[in-house]
Amino acid sequence: MDTATGTVLVRYFAAAAEAAGVEEERLDAAPTLGELRDALVARYGAPMARVVANGSFLVDGVVRRDPATPVGTQVDVLPPFAGG
Repeated sequence: MDTATGTVLVRYFAAAAEAAGVEEERLDAAPTLGELRDALVARYGAPMARVVANGSFLVDGVVRRDPATPVGTQVDVLPPFAGG
């Protein structure tokens, strides 16, 4: 979280960007990754719910999946990637 502004930069990639309709935005910071995830689903609905159900989050450049993880200054929302 940007303590000066109380916001977090959220960047969206691939299907996450499609679900959000933007590639990045500043949002009021949620204290934890789980709360941010819930806020994104509330804001963008079923398309974002599908992305975050199986996707990944990078919190300040580190992959995180634990909903209790504190949100940093930047969170990247990554869709699930196909293998093969």
